[in-house]
Amino acid sequence: MRDELQRALAGHEADYIEIRVEDSEGTKLSYRGRELEDISHSSGLGGCVRAAYKGGWGFVSFNDLSDLRGRVELAVRQARLVGAEKTELAPIAPVVDVVPPRQVGRDPLSVPLADKKSLMDEYNEIVWSLPKIQTSRAFYGDGRKKVIFANSQGTYIEQTKVDLSARLTVITRAGDLVQQASISMGSNADYVPFQSLHQQIKDTAERAIMLLDAKPVKGGEYTVVCDPILSGVFAHEAFGHLSESDHIYENAHLQELMVLGKRFGPDILNIVDGAAVPGLRGSYAYDEEGCPASKTYLIKDGILVGRLHSRETAGKMGEKPTGNARAINYRHEPIVRMTNTYIEPGSLSFDDLIADIKEGIYARSYYGGTTSMEMFTFTAEEGWMIRNGKLAEPVRSVMLTGNVFSTLFNIDAIGNDLGFNQGGGCGKGGQFPLPVTTGGPHIRIQRCVVGGGSL
Repeated sequence: MRDELQRALAGHEADYIEIRVEDSEGTKLSYRGRELEDISHSSGLGGCVRAAYKGGWGFVSFNDLSDLRGRVELAVRQARLVGAEKTELAPIAPVVDVVPPRQVGRDPLSVPLADKKSLMDEYNEIVWSLPKIQTSRAFYGDGRKKVIFANSQGTYIEQTKVDLSARLTVITRAGDLVQQASISMGSNADYVPFQSLHQQIKDTAERAIMLLDAKPVKGGEYTVVCDPILSGVFAHEAFGHLSESDHIYENAHLQELMVLGKRFGPDILNIVDGAAVPGLRGSYAYDEEGCPASKTYLIKDGILVGRLHSRETAGKMGEKPTGNARAINYRHEPIVRMTNTYIEPGSLSFDDLIADIKEGIYARSYYGGTTSMEMFTFTAEEGWMIRNGKLAEPVRSVMLTGNVFSTLFNIDAIGNDLGFNQGGGCGKGGQFPLPVTTGGPHIRIQRCVVGGGSL
């Protein structure tokens, strides 16, 4: 394959060319209520070519590998039609490498599909054995993908990745009131953790039932403590997307806001993104441009020190590439995406965080939300009042809203209990769900606006 790709890349009038070939297989199961809605095992083979000429790009995807040179020629012709400026790609050293899949525990692709269904049936029955269940939704998916990458600068990489994700949402009802709770997990290697979720699923269903008796939170300004799931979502959704450089170099307003060296929070605040952090769903050795993975500090000691790049955004902004060019599959061009995004832990226990709070809110997990530039709104899955340094009664409809930059400054304490959520998927540019990890410790935010309601 390497010789074939090199022949296809040679002899074209272009500034840069790359070929990506993918061979994949995987399984999916989804349930709505007690009913199995979909079950499948699929495999696929395809690829894509991307070519650059005078700043213009051509892109061709295909699922027939018989005429690779013809695909390259088409992508080059496209690029030459639109190119009118200068191709700016940050330099990286050519590399030749073979990266095997991470081998830990039990390979999910080795597990029979019937066994996966049987386990999902067990989990579903745990939910439906409890009262007040309105419905439930459950999903399991796994896959293995071998990606072969070659470019006109001499790089050739074979990289095989395994991915597993699962999510279950329980919806309960009492009269007109509907509540929900969910659990998700993921792995880039191991099926074993998925086999032992029985108690966690029961706990999730019981939380959804408990929330039916919780009172709506009274809206106002509170000291809020966010759990690791919610702090990770905040790092990813509210701040991480602002750090993606394809947004920044095209947006004058963001360029004014996201100035390197500017203080964004207290000295205790550190936010990281990096595929070089081992063992997580967003981890890999090389991105879809053949750039080595890195660990990038976005905020270090409260100061904005970095952002996420493809080779093109790094070239245009005069910065170093970070290995964050990602594509969900060969049908899509790589764009700047997060990998494993998290807030680094501090030194305080949970009891320390809440000890001096006279009246506040403990917000747990993530129900939904929106972001628009620097503004955000997140709804916690569940909440608890904090009174005189202790957890008190549960509350629901806890919606956090505010400006991300002022909220970062209002983080005044960070826990020592770093946790990761690996069951999520990120969406951007029509590419969803891209495997990512979010995480953080418990964090405390002063003067956080909380909206309540009757939902």
